[in-house]
Amino acid sequence: MGFWELLVIAVVALLVLGPERLPGAIRSTMKTVRSIKQFGHQMQAELNDNLRVHELHQKLKDAEAKGMLDLTSDEQAALDELTAAANSVRPANTQLLPEAAKPTATPTQPLSETAVKNENKTGS
Repeated sequence: MGFWELLVIAVVALLVLGPERLPGAIRSTMKTVRSIKQFGHQMQAELNDNLRVHELHQKLKDAEAKGMLDLTSDEQAALDELTAAANSVRPANTQLLPEAAKPTATPTQPLSETAVKNENKTGS
């Protein structure tokens, strides 16, 4: 809007609302405009987050399809980012290990026997 258009709007608002109610109307209008802008920024941030999650998910699918071998730098970066995110929400004693640091030996006890022993310890 140009200067003259804003001036016409201001004069009409002054005539319609009067000098007593005009400052309150301006404050109310500014508050509404601010809340609309804030909502727009929140929606944009949420959409960006969702797009990023979708992108990481797609790269993880691509990496899994390759059997986690011969990963591109983008796939490796996505895998590292997902690992870091998972580690940030886990307790300190259950951190995920990077692929290279994972033990290669399999446990000697089957999972069902471990669960039975843990159940006997708790008395359930």
